Amino acid sequence: MSAAKSDADRRPGRRALLVGGLAAAVGTAALARQELSHLWWRLPGVEKPRVAGAVDFGGARWVAASPANYRRADRPDDYPVDRVVVHVTQGDYASAVRAFQDPAHQAAAHYIVREDGRVTQLIRELDVAFHAGNRQYNERSVGIEHEGFVEHASSFTDAMYATSARLTATICGRYGIPVDREHVIGHVEVPGTDHTDPGRHWDWGRYLELVHRHM
Repeated sequence: MSAAKSDADRRPGRRALLVGGLAAAVGTAALARQELSHLWWRLPGVEKPRVAGAVDFGGARWVAASPANYRRADRPDDYPVDRVVVHVTQGDYASAVRAFQDPAHQAAAHYIVREDGRVTQLIRELDVAFHAGNRQYNERSVGIEHEGFVEHASSFTDAMYATSARLTATICGRYGIPVDREHVIGHVEVPGTDHTDPGRHWDWGRYLELVHRHM
C-alpha cells in the first residue's frame, strides 16, 4: 500500500503560500527559483481548468481521496511524469478506499485496480499523490494500487492484469514514458521505502507484455 508522505511533503500550509513571498521562505535564490518554477501555475488565470469528478482513464469510477493525502499541482507542466509505480493494497478494495479518504492516513495513490478489473481513480494525474514514500518519486510518478496481498498469488487475477496493463499503457502513452522495468517499477524499488509490494507473485514479464500490446 502507499507509504506515508515524507517530511518534505508534510510541511504545513504549503498550498497557502503566496508566490510573491516564496523566495524568502526557502532561504536561497537557487532554491527559490526551483520552487517558483513549480508554482507559477497558481497565479490567477494560469491553472488548468478542472471538472469535479473528471477521470483521466476512461471507465474509471471517481472516488475522491482526502486532500491531506496529496498535493495539488499542474503536472506535467510543473513536474515531468516519467514513472508508474505498482502497489498492492494489503487488504480489500473497501479498506483501501477508507484509508485514502482518511486525512490521518497521510498517503494515497492515483488509482486502485480491483480483483475484478474495475478501476477507481482517487487523485487526478495532475496532482502529486503521496504514494511512494519519496518526495521526488511522488512528484514524477503515477501510483496504481492493486487489491490483494503480496503473499497471495491468487490476488493477481487475469482481469486485474488486463485492466491494469491498459491503464499503464494509457499513462505511458500520455507522458511518453518508456515501457520497461526502469520506468514501470514496484513500490519496493523506490529509494528509501520499506515496502515489499508488489512482491514475488507479481508477474512482471506478463505485465509488461500486456502493456506493450496496448501501446
